[in-house]
Amino acid sequence: MAAMAPGGSGSGGGVNPFLSDSDEDDDEVAATEERRAVLRLGAGSGLDPGSAGSLSPQDPVALGSSARPGLPGEASAAAVALGGTGETPARLSIDAIAAQLLRDQYLLTALELHTELLESGRELPRLRDYFSNPGNFERQSGTPPGMGAPGVPGAAGVGGTGGREPSTTSGGGQLNRAGSISTLDSLDFARYSDDGNRETDEKVAVLEFELRKAKETIQALRANLTKAAEHEVPLQERKNYKSSPEIQEPIKPLEKRALNFLVNEFLLKNNYKLTSITFSDENDDQDFELWDDVGLNIPKPPDLLQLYRDFGNHQVTGKDLVDVASGVEEDELEALTPIISNLPPTLETPQPAENSMLVQKLEDKISLLNSEKWSLMEQIRRLKSEMDFLKNEHFAIPAVCDSVQPSLDQLPHKDSEDSGQHPDVNSSDKGKNTDIHLSISDETDSTIPKENSPNSFPRREREGMPPSSPSSKNTVHFDKPNRKLSPAFHQALLSFCRMSADSRLGYEVSRIADSEKSVMLMLGRCLPHIVPNVLLAKREELIPLILCTACLHPEPKERDQLLHILFNLIKRPDDEQRQMILTGCVAFARHVGPTRVEAELLPQCWEQINHKYPERRLLVAESCGALAPYLPKEIRSSLVLSMLQQMLMEDKADLVREAVIKSLGIIMGYIDDPDKYHQGFELLLSALGDPSERVVSATHQVFLPAYAAWTTELGNLQSHLILTLLNKIEKLLREGEHGLDEHKLHMYLSALQSLIPSLFALVLQNAPFSSKAKLHGEVPQIEVTRFPRPMSPLQDVSTIIGSREQLAVLLQLYDYQLEQEGTTGWESLLWVVNQLLPQLIEIVGKINVTSTACVHEFSRFFWRLCRTFGKIFTNTKVKPQFQEILRLSEENIDSSAGNGVLTKATVPIYATGVLTCYIQEEDRKLLVGFLEDVMTLLSLSHAPLDSLKASFVELGANPAYHELLLTVLWYGVVHTSALVRCTAARMFELL
Repeated sequence: MAAMAPGGSGSGGGVNPFLSDSDEDDDEVAATEERRAVLRLGAGSGLDPGSAGSLSPQDPVALGSSARPGLPGEASAAAVALGGTGETPARLSIDAIAAQLLRDQYLLTALELHTELLESGRELPRLRDYFSNPGNFERQSGTPPGMGAPGVPGAAGVGGTGGREPSTTSGGGQLNRAGSISTLDSLDFARYSDDGNRETDEKVAVLEFELRKAKETIQALRANLTKAAEHEVPLQERKNYKSSPEIQEPIKPLEKRALNFLVNEFLLKNNYKLTSITFSDENDDQDFELWDDVGLNIPKPPDLLQLYRDFGNHQVTGKDLVDVASGVEEDELEALTPIISNLPPTLETPQPAENSMLVQKLEDKISLLNSEKWSLMEQIRRLKSEMDFLKNEHFAIPAVCDSVQPSLDQLPHKDSEDSGQHPDVNSSDKGKNTDIHLSISDETDSTIPKENSPNSFPRREREGMPPSSPSSKNTVHFDKPNRKLSPAFHQALLSFCRMSADSRLGYEVSRIADSEKSVMLMLGRCLPHIVPNVLLAKREELIPLILCTACLHPEPKERDQLLHILFNLIKRPDDEQRQMILTGCVAFARHVGPTRVEAELLPQCWEQINHKYPERRLLVAESCGALAPYLPKEIRSSLVLSMLQQMLMEDKADLVREAVIKSLGIIMGYIDDPDKYHQGFELLLSALGDPSERVVSATHQVFLPAYAAWTTELGNLQSHLILTLLNKIEKLLREGEHGLDEHKLHMYLSALQSLIPSLFALVLQNAPFSSKAKLHGEVPQIEVTRFPRPMSPLQDVSTIIGSREQLAVLLQLYDYQLEQEGTTGWESLLWVVNQLLPQLIEIVGKINVTSTACVHEFSRFFWRLCRTFGKIFTNTKVKPQFQEILRLSEENIDSSAGNGVLTKATVPIYATGVLTCYIQEEDRKLLVGFLEDVMTLLSLSHAPLDSLKASFVELGANPAYHELLLTVLWYGVVHTSALVRCTAARMFELL
């Protein structure tokens, strides 16, 4: 075990990480045997084993205290002390036992003794110095000590002739450095492989380990260098510097390293990272990550910002100065601040050991007082800021009791200001000022219990309330005890109340907000600390608090921080949480007005426009729409529109683009800049062509109706929007002779279909009878099936007109006008009849009749158009135009023109899109007659049957028309012409 000790210690204190569990058990058994050997040593020396635990490091030392472990002088000292005189000492100190253990290299036992002493608070300097010095754990050549007399552990130490001393193994006291000890962090497992590079790798590992050991040794020696650096300047020069402050003392190496560390720390805290890197490169001899690199046993001062804030509060309190606030007397000051000249004679020339102990105690006390001083200075700074705030608020100073008020009134204003700025005044003014303050202190302190904190409020805030408070009219009185105790005694007595205002939270708890503004200030300070500690699932509960504070807080910077917290409240807000945040944003906007919404809320949206989480981008997109009514109109049509356009073009999440489209629709409802019309049209085309079905659906439901409403106001619905879409469809058909882009055709045609309600509303509003449409008397009811079911409320004609009642009146006048008075002077309707319908019928004739999708799209379009404009319009304006083109008669059988039209898509679209709009008996008869005529004419003229097949396929998809189709086919079966019967048979195959 003794042989293992040095190696084990080398790896960090006696525990070898490469030992197995059984090896560790052996170590514990061996350590127990070593402890027994030490006790036997004590017994052989007349020492009671039970008394060892009662010894302290300060007990009389039997061995020479100046002997270092492992030095030759120590062996002789031990021999003289224990065996040289032939006398048995009455007591053996722990220091002597430690020296014996270290000398015999019982390092595990010594380490355990060191640990027990540390736990009991009786640290032994010898053990502390030994185990903190890495140089003691280098591997040494020769036989480990203690092996010479294995049977009698410790006997060699008593006799002084035992195992070999470490200092004698290498001659001259020099330690031979051998290969380093393998540790977990230095072991290179690659050197145990067979790759042929073991020697090089082993050398690198050894060099790395020895370099690390050298650095540790340098740090251990730096403590001595630190002390030596304090005495570099001669004493006479120091006196010269103190007597002549204008002559600056040269900077010491220790001071330079400390300042370098603080400067680098300041740069890092304030994000001057490049400057910090440059600074570190210029001071490459210093480790800026470790304060101990500056100098061991040197307390770390506060950071530069704290030092700057406390500048001016460092006047040395000498005999000729007095603190106005506390009124310390001269003799009390001397009692509190011991001076070397006043020390007892026994302490003037202390012995070296006693001197070091005294210096250590004084240093500990200085460190404690310094920390307390920093704390008090921070309290003073906070109190001054509070006093400044209260002065700005013009708080009155209500009287606490009648005897206090005159003293306050007699205090000159200038003196109060001076006392706030200069805590220390010259002793020549001490008489007057101190008397005044003491007179106030005597009465107020005996009346009001002081809090156990330097952070307690100024008296005027503690004792009274602001004028806005209802209770400010009544003076607050506290019962004054009929006692003669001094205020200092009262204060010391109350200090035992366990109240804390030293921390930030204690500071907030100790003050009570007594006005709306102070409440807002308190919430602004506390909320940033509250929010991170609230569960994510419950953070929406904080939204009202954050919003109220952001609305009413007087500081723009704090408001910005609170709104930033609001938008970052939840990492990935779900739908309900986003709704809550949006509701709060709208409430905030209503309260503060458009200017602050633009200045405070919009920047928060802009910051998160490219956030990595789609939920946050979704919140931004929804916010733009929700805040649109509360923004300045210039911002709506510029910044917000640009933000939404960017998100529509760049965002990859379908949900985000869908929210962008809805917000764009809201913007279109509020925008009033005609110059943005074409930008809106481009956005509409982009939205219609979006690959996501969600985005296209939102476009038809929100964006397109809102844009159509704006287009109607500008007078561009018929002249630009609808015509442009029609022209794009025609262009598609022209370019698609060899392959039609059905997706784009569907895109444009569906947009036209969504515009039908807006077109009909425009026709009604511009009708000759629009001025007569007054709501009076009984309003006629609108049939439930009068209009097709709208895709969204914005496509409901009653919503576009204004109300269902207004629409009912207009529809009544509309039908009467068509039946009785005609369309003369009705420009909007004449445009539909004379321009829109002919162009649509022409387009229908160009599409491929075999394209089932195209036939279906146009059929649905004409069905919605006819149902929206009504039965009278369909019968009098739509059907005649189709019949004029088709010209179904026996005379046209051999006409190439007639046959050409019958083979095109005009036939199925007319049959399924126009003739099926209304299903009364006469309508069904008309449809049956049309299909019979088409079948007859196509059969007799030997024309292709594609148009008839397309009609049967489209109608056959609806079971309601199956009976009707069988009637048509029966007509063909019983026809006299074999050609017609053959056609009927082919149609049966389709069904």
